[in-house]
Amino acid sequence: MAAPMKIVFGLLTFVTVGMIIGALFQLAFIRRLEDSYGSGFPSPRNVLRSDGYRQLPGGAYWSNDKEAEILRLGYVKPEVISWEPRIIVLHKFLSMEECDYLRTLASPRLQVSTVVDVRTGKGIKSNVRTSSGMFLSPEEKKYPMIQAIEKRIAVFSQVPIENGELIQVLRYEKDQYYRPHHDYFSDTFNLKRGGQRVATILMYLSDNVEGGETIFPTASSGKCTCGGRAATGLSVKPIKGDAVLFWSMNLEGKEDPTSIHGGCEVLSGEKWSATKWMRQKRTS
Repeated sequence: MAAPMKIVFGLLTFVTVGMIIGALFQLAFIRRLEDSYGSGFPSPRNVLRSDGYRQLPGGAYWSNDKEAEILRLGYVKPEVISWEPRIIVLHKFLSMEECDYLRTLASPRLQVSTVVDVRTGKGIKSNVRTSSGMFLSPEEKKYPMIQAIEKRIAVFSQVPIENGELIQVLRYEKDQYYRPHHDYFSDTFNLKRGGQRVATILMYLSDNVEGGETIFPTASSGKCTCGGRAATGLSVKPIKGDAVLFWSMNLEGKEDPTSIHGGCEVLSGEKWSATKWMRQKRTS
């Protein structure tokens, strides 16, 4: 075998072995997170009180209550930040393990994000949205940790699990953004399965991000920051574990134009998020 061919063969072997080792490490990490869940959540260090309840960090008293564990009662702190549109920030909605788990699942399968073509209802590439993303599969939806997140979303949004689309995980790198848009559909193609989108929850999966705020331009007449610039409206800073829940339809059951929102430019770091859209009717 000629020397150049030996070099090429050696490099290909090295890359292949490296990819296999990387995949094994990733699988081991996912399995470790799943094992830490068991049939519920990893138990943080706690103190047994005289009345038999275990006092957990943050003031939660779960006492072997799996429902309370799944909902993270005592941890999640809802904060209403707007009534028009209806927006609630759910502080500490996800645990750090859940954030890392979603990112690990998504990392190998990220692709350039698309937007809905109003003429066909299909996804197309556009400079309106410059992130990378992927959707969890129906099989991954059955994983214990994903099931827990799905149930928590359903309870806090008061929209049944079966009305939800599959969770989408997104990554925004430096200078990437999503221009202001509505989540409700303007085409009839997407309304056939589950009807109109009622609500959206955005879950932040990473910290140490500069910029990358979620902005609602018509939520208030105040001032806010968006990607390092002054802007009008209301913006939410991405904080790992927090979530933003907002409604695309008003109390009269009509599309709410004030629900327009966008993802501001990332100035440094990486912004990871997970999106769940909820419909009027069941999607599966």
